Amino acid sequence: MKKVISFSLMLMVGLVLSQMLPSQLGEYYKLFHEGVEIVLGICLAFIMINVGREFEIDKRNVKGYAKDYFVAMFAAAVPWLLIALYYIFVLLPSYMWGSGEVWKETLLLSRYAAPTSAGILFAMLAALSLQKSWIYQKIQVLAIFDDLDTILLMIPLQIAMIGMKWQMGAVLFVVCLLLWIGWRYMSRFDVPQGWKSILTYAVLTYGLTLAIYVVTDHFFGAEGSIHIEVLLPAFVAGMIIKNRHVEGKQEERVSTAISLLFMLFVGMSMPLINANDAGVDKSSIIGSIPMMSWGELALHVVMVSLLSNIGKLVPMFFYRDHSLTERLALSVGMFTRGEVGAGVIFIALGYNIGGPILLISVLTLVLNLILTIGFVYIVKRLALKAERDNSVQKKIA
Repeated sequence: MKKVISFSLMLMVGLVLSQMLPSQLGEYYKLFHEGVEIVLGICLAFIMINVGREFEIDKRNVKGYAKDYFVAMFAAAVPWLLIALYYIFVLLPSYMWGSGEVWKETLLLSRYAAPTSAGILFAMLAALSLQKSWIYQKIQVLAIFDDLDTILLMIPLQIAMIGMKWQMGAVLFVVCLLLWIGWRYMSRFDVPQGWKSILTYAVLTYGLTLAIYVVTDHFFGAEGSIHIEVLLPAFVAGMIIKNRHVEGKQEERVSTAISLLFMLFVGMSMPLINANDAGVDKSSIIGSIPMMSWGELALHVVMVSLLSNIGKLVPMFFYRDHSLTERLALSVGMFTRGEVGAGVIFIALGYNIGGPILLISVLTLVLNLILTIGFVYIVKRLALKAERDNSVQKKIA
């Protein structure tokens, strides 16, 4: 539970620092911000490599996972689309509704609500001794597919942001190559997996994506550069590692510290919030709308949180061979948000998407992190009730 509270606190502290540091650092702030982006990229690569390591499926039974992937895809898509529609038709003026640029920016930013935090969820359910339950085993599969679906759907959104340029073909080629490598060599390489090794792989993965950008920027300029986000390369790097579940207090402490640092720096990357300005970020369309009062922001944060969690109730309509209690527990378990969602917000910042909608997204992430304690408690109560009901039914039978 302390981890979840710490994640929320770090994100909020970072948000506060993001408003203070530009004036405090002055001309050095640009250099500091570039350093923050590098650390963020490495931390995100570290997190995604660990997510990829958890992606283990039996290739001989691919059809057996079809239903799970279908459910996970809908569980990721429904909250994403609900929030995107809310942002556009509730928060934006009607003259923006028909703008393709507005839809692209909004669909990219609202994607943060799609992924379930697999790391937080698994740790909490394991602590409650629920590893042998159907709920725990099924949610492991759905949460990983949830993250995979988020990564894959980020690709066409990023291509849409790039536009119809030759770089789009290069990005598609790299994406297809990475997906082939991930599938072909899944869990193939038995390499060291201590935190130092994973951090080294993260640095190399991020360094490779950064090198591609720097080289293409040098030869073709900013407009012709190729920017491949670290999400998919890092996930694939984790996929091809044969996971040996390295455990220990030091491993857990370092992994938590890197996630906390990531949350802090995501908050610190937020643009300046000026309530007196007509728009926080004039470089993006949705960032140009006027800043709202804190009361309005709070209302929208609550509404967006409700929509994101309502969208996660998709699993309730499947797995009819299990009780409604089990299906509800499965759905509530997917309410948890974490580092991957924050990673999507970080990517949106890279496209200069700002304004009150960005702030609402960040605060919604904070609220859901705080509520995670309650979500896991509900899952525990539902799971225990389901076990009691199943025991009674077996005795009757």
